[in-house]
Amino acid sequence: MDRSRDWLRQAERDLEETKLSFREGFYEWACFLAQQSAEKAVKAISEFEKMQSWGHVISRILKDLSPVIEVSSDIMDKARILDRYYIPTRYPNGFESGAPMDYYTKKDAQEAIEYAEELIKFARQHIQR
Repeated sequence: MDRSRDWLRQAERDLEETKLSFREGFYEWACFLAQQSAEKAVKAISEFEKMQSWGHVISRILKDLSPVIEVSSDIMDKARILDRYYIPTRYPNGFESGAPMDYYTKKDAQEAIEYAEELIKFARQHIQR
């Protein structure tokens, strides 16, 4: 059964939650949620292509998909940036001192949202071909 559209719908919903966190100033969570929404979008492509994808590293999942889909260097670069938001946005031991909320800015969150939107668009275009 093809569940790619379910993955994509959840990616889009997660992006909406990302924007709520952004509006409330929870920039570390906005960055993390942007990563999560992009990850689900890319997993939607895996599902559509009947490939298994494990883990949370978006760029690795895209690399695994590269034999069957064209992944631009721009998309790959954005995935790599979002990959950086998976762990340190949530745990204080990701930094020598302080908490994640001390390190992530409005600019970081804006960029993360923009990149997640682009990866969702990439997935949507692939699945709707």
